[in-house]
Amino acid sequence: MQIREILAQRLKQCRKEAGLAQWQVAVYCDITEKSYQNYERMTREPKLEILIRIADCFSASLDYLTGRTDVR
Repeated sequence: MQIREILAQRLKQCRKEAGLAQWQVAVYCDITEKSYQNYERMTREPKLEILIRIADCFSASLDYLTGRTDVR
């Protein structure tokens, strides 16, 4: 599985576990809802700065979101 696929799966999983809608994550990260949707759909990859904000939103590490570890 590619990093992009793992990232998309983990973003969706973390968001659902947190009980958040896509627009809520987007607001927290100061991006558009469409941008966040694209990350979950694997049509775009977030820049590092945005990925860090997303990780903060989910209290997860970048390594977890990208599949380098299974420890959040």
